[in-house]
Amino acid sequence: MRHEALSRRDFLRGSRRAGPLRIRPPGFAEDGLAACTGCGACVAHCPAGILSLADGLPAVDFTVGECTFCGACAQHCPEPVFADGVAGRFDHIVAFAASCLPFQGVDCQACRDACPTAAIRFRPVRGGPFVPDLAADACTGCGACIAVCPVGAVAVAPPEMEAAHA
Repeated sequence: MRHEALSRRDFLRGSRRAGPLRIRPPGFAEDGLAACTGCGACVAHCPAGILSLADGLPAVDFTVGECTFCGACAQHCPEPVFADGVAGRFDHIVAFAASCLPFQGVDCQACRDACPTAAIRFRPVRGGPFVPDLAADACTGCGACIAVCPVGAVAVAPPEMEAAHA
């Protein structure tokens, strides 16, 4: 997990991070940040179209779609910013917010249907619809469930967080 620097003000306010969380492409080495020139080759060759440049560095936007771990971003990068080999997972998992439809009494299983690794299962609850339950060890963090959520209740979370209710 990467650590982001906090300003003194954010630390005293209790903020967790200074700015928006930027998710880097899979296999993007943290020590490679300095080597990245922001050329955009990874963005241009991403078949899913989920990469964009944010502050001169590539960032993943899961609201657009999912990462298929094809490795095209690493393959077309002219700089040594990616670790060797094709990455098969991110260093995060997903979490479900309280606004998730099943927590509100509405039946929805769109995230389960979109998950390519079957990491999202639904468990029964007495008197209500089934609620999402994440198998954190099976979650690759690909983001397939984020784009399909009709209320935006699925988000990226560090693996240390409780996956069911973040």
